[in-house]
Amino acid sequence: MSEPIRLTSFSKGSGCGCKIHPEALEEILHGVDFGSHPELLVGNEYRDDASVMEFPGGQLLIQTSDFFTPMVDDPDAFGRIAAANAISDVYAMGGKPLMANALLGWPEGHLPASMAREVLQAAAQVCMDAGIPLAGGHSISISEPIFGLSVTGCVSREHLKTNRGARPGDLIGLSKPLGSGILAAALKRGKLNPEAYAELLQLCTVLNSAGTKLGGLTGVHAMTDVTGFGLLGHLMELCRAAALGATVNWADVPVLNAARTYAAAMVMPDNTFRNWNALERDVVLEVSDTGAFAVLNDPQTNGGLLLAVVPEARAQVEQILPGISWIGAFHAEASGIRVVS
Repeated sequence: MSEPIRLTSFSKGSGCGCKIHPEALEEILHGVDFGSHPELLVGNEYRDDASVMEFPGGQLLIQTSDFFTPMVDDPDAFGRIAAANAISDVYAMGGKPLMANALLGWPEGHLPASMAREVLQAAAQVCMDAGIPLAGGHSISISEPIFGLSVTGCVSREHLKTNRGARPGDLIGLSKPLGSGILAAALKRGKLNPEAYAELLQLCTVLNSAGTKLGGLTGVHAMTDVTGFGLLGHLMELCRAAALGATVNWADVPVLNAARTYAAAMVMPDNTFRNWNALERDVVLEVSDTGAFAVLNDPQTNGGLLLAVVPEARAQVEQILPGISWIGAFHAEASGIRVVS
């Protein structure tokens, strides 16, 4: 009897953990002249989740693309996770998704076409759940399987959220627990138990659709989603874009229970260390928990929304996101991030 095909055995990376290292990405982008356009409102400047262009009449068009290698072995789960992750970029801008196109790379001759069909069908179902069509796409033959979506959305100018709006005193909110990268690493090494696997799928397939409603709150000053650069990496993007510092209370950071266990056993993705290397000079860790390092730098896939919220709007946000965790605050000193017990 033949062994079942494991999608993760065909990839070096895992989900958003396969992103190019932050410092390498900076080197790639440095000096590239992307040109300018009078209607382009959000481009590459602050590493936002999507690009935004103004249309005649004041409506804004959101455009994003996201794809990665498998973090799970089941093609249905791979398709659902990748689709939810890509659509999240539109929600993170406060927008509403409109349509999607598939981006598929498949190792022909090594993986059956039927598995690719399962990936696409699962993604189509997630798009239907989000109320949008999976309208088309593009495919190539490649050595590692990759999948994702190009997503188009819209938002009004007054509801647009970017990386740049955080203000001193704003609370830092996080809508999902951390740890998906750690669990994906455990799965790849054959160490993940069924209960933790179910926890991983639940976290990574939930749509961040609350972002559309959060866009309508003036008290939400900035928003992004936590993906491959980990909590610290994406929080640093908010800090740098607004020239602020931040303090994070480790005790308030939500973490998947199984991820704490695996982190304590030093089970983590390679990109955990790459994420830290890009941030080390600007982050102070004042925590005794040995698992904190792995969790805070853990590359997430379809992670939670990360918010900068004026304290007076806390109750409004909690009505939209009842399970949100308040993990710290921004402050005026542009001194990076300090994590305290």
